[in-house]
Order: sequence, then C-alpha cells, then structure tokens
Amino acid sequence: MDHRALLTDAFGRIQEDVHAALSNLPADALTYRVDEDANSIAWLVWHLTRVQDDHVAGVAGSEQVWTSAGWAERFGLPFPTSEIGYDQPPADVPLVTASTDLLLGYLDAVHARTVEYLQTISESDLDEIVDESFDPPVSRGVRLVSVVSDDLQHVGQAAYVRGVYERR
Repeated sequence: MDHRALLTDAFGRIQEDVHAALSNLPADALTYRVDEDANSIAWLVWHLTRVQDDHVAGVAGSEQVWTSAGWAERFGLPFPTSEIGYDQPPADVPLVTASTDLLLGYLDAVHARTVEYLQTISESDLDEIVDESFDPPVSRGVRLVSVVSDDLQHVGQAAYVRGVYERR
C-alpha cells in the first residue's frame, strides 16, 4: 500500500467515526457531560478537529481552515483563534455548544484539506524533521501518525459519552 493511501485511509476512519458518533444525536447530547470535569461530545469533536487542522497546517506550511475558511467566526467561541483545546480547563468545556451540522461541516472541511495535503507528500517527506522541541525530534510522518492516534482516541471518547448519555 502506498503511504498516501495508508494515511488517507487512517484520516478517513476519523471522519467516518465522528460522523457515526454524531449520527441522529439529540442536540442536548452534544453538551452532556458525565460529570463537571468531563468533556462533552461537542468539545471532543471540536478539539480533535482543531488538533488535526492545527497540526496538518503546521506540517503543510499552510493557514488553518479554522481561520482561512471562517470557521472561527461561525463557531463564535470566546477563545483566542489559536486555541485548540490542549490543556484547557474543565470550565471551558461547556462553552463549546456547536451544532452537529457546524461540527461536521468543520470536520469535513479539515478532512478535505488533510487529504489534499497528503496527496502532495513523498515517502521521503515523511522523514523530514518538523519539530525539534522534542527529544527525539519529530518527523512529519510521526506528527501525522500522532494526529491520527489523538483523534481516534477522542472520537472513541465521544462515542463512549454518547453511550453513557443514551443509557442514563
């Protein structure tokens, strides 16, 4: 399997799993939290999409979809536009009250940009160091796999919260 096809498939699974987690979900389920320190489905999906947007734009050397396509304005969150949710306090979680359509619109736009970028990289591009602040330094390939891993964990959490919501 070609490296581009492999990465495209991995990122496609994120998109598919998010769509499944949000499918036919009541609006109030998006902001449901298991407890006051837990993340909501809306926050988890917003965060995983922000991470993908931020990190892929970073390795691509491009502007994020969040700012370039007006998603920051559409969401209207009270955070700096650079916020991706990393290390955010639990008090910020209920501030993400986006609708399913808004969350999926942003996710699909980021996914399209990710797939577009993946088609431009060569196998040797995956070895290029993109972040020297870690020991060992992070290559483009490791960064992309890290995004896949992080996003899949968060969509799994969103599916879990949905299950808890539906069973209560």
